[in-house]
Amino acid sequence: MNNKIIYLLFFIPLFIFSQESPDIKFDKYLENKTNVITVDNNEFCPVSIEYEYSGENVKSSLANKSIVIVPANTKKFIISKIDNQDKLKPYKFSYNVFYVFGDINAKPTDSEEVYWLPYSTNTSQSIYQGYNGNFSHQNTYSLDFSHKSGTEILAARSGKVIITKSDSNQSCLTKDCAKLNNKVIILHDDGTFAEYVHLKKDGIAVHKGDDVKQGQLIGYSGNTGWSKGPHLHFSVFTNKIDGERTYYKTKFRVKESPTPVYLQEKKTYTRNY
Repeated sequence: MNNKIIYLLFFIPLFIFSQESPDIKFDKYLENKTNVITVDNNEFCPVSIEYEYSGENVKSSLANKSIVIVPANTKKFIISKIDNQDKLKPYKFSYNVFYVFGDINAKPTDSEEVYWLPYSTNTSQSIYQGYNGNFSHQNTYSLDFSHKSGTEILAARSGKVIITKSDSNQSCLTKDCAKLNNKVIILHDDGTFAEYVHLKKDGIAVHKGDDVKQGQLIGYSGNTGWSKGPHLHFSVFTNKIDGERTYYKTKFRVKESPTPVYLQEKKTYTRNY
């Protein structure tokens, strides 16, 4: 009788503004003496998984370093089937999986997508830190709106809520406090995400899994996490498999221009719709 030894190893990359790890569960079962590795994705968005393996006298149905996109709310999704090359000899096998929220192959399908200002009609807000800002936006396309604490936050674009966090009441000036960011993250129909960060404690008006419409109330601004004062941090991005992000510029509809514009640091913009 052959001895079969399987080692299961896992690694989860984390990234600054979304410290949560996807709610997924790996399992294995035997199918005609072949080991089948599966995953349950319990999230409301796809999850990207990179699969690495090594061993002795082993073969895998999935090539090493392959990327697998697991659809949202999927059970028993097959990652790989594992067997020994020489049926007369034992084999050893180990694998690692690296995973992040979303489809890492996604990118904006329409660069002219028009976003709405994330605050109420007939109100104005200034941008006190813009793209590639000096405090916390180095090399990122992120915007900080000068919202006072308790200001209504409205969805800049329609989508599905995939992350909420509202239990923090602390802030500091260093990255160490990023894990304390209260936030809402919304998945758009082109696979990009929008994040709304630094919301007040218990200041979220939506739930994970909700479908939200552009202009819908999603929460209230605050001063939580990596922050030096009350404001709203906003950005649109996709994840990379290593936990880093690709950020995208976004055009907004504003009173001050007849056509949508990229918002500029230190300028004030009015929502008149």
